Amino acid sequence: METSAMNIRAAAASDAAAIAAIYNHYVLATAITFEEQAVSDADMAARIGDVAAAGLPWLVAEREGRVIGYAYATKWRARPAYRYSVEVSVYTDAQAGVRGAGSALYEALFAELRARSVHVAIGGIALPNEKSVALHEKFGMRKVAHFSEVGYKFGRWLDVGYWQAVLS
Repeated sequence: METSAMNIRAAAASDAAAIAAIYNHYVLATAITFEEQAVSDADMAARIGDVAAAGLPWLVAEREGRVIGYAYATKWRARPAYRYSVEVSVYTDAQAGVRGAGSALYEALFAELRARSVHVAIGGIALPNEKSVALHEKFGMRKVAHFSEVGYKFGRWLDVGYWQAVLS
């Protein structure tokens, strides 16, 4: 899929280093993710493989051959009755000043999920995060839960909200 000189494609293990570099910025410098240690390229490759093994999409956005963002879906819960629900995530390269990559990735991801008969997409957002809330709501997701002070990072308690969209 081409979007303003942006190419969206399935992630491969060879993308792990670029994806880890994007993600590790958020790990080390923000409270957007509650992960606290940088993720190695090998660990990221394993994560990409796990998502593929679950039959779910992991997409990357490229511009001029460089990965500038990614989005993926994971199982919402392990029990079989949850098999039609997924949790979605999207990250873009904070250093590249990319615009529109998050939207392009979610558009492609949601299309993939619908094609795979996924019924519900759920997004967890560390709060406050106005940009992420706006992106999720742009794709029809609505806030369905708010958990106060469930995460602790950088010496402070953090809230998490959950947004949900029914896809089918």
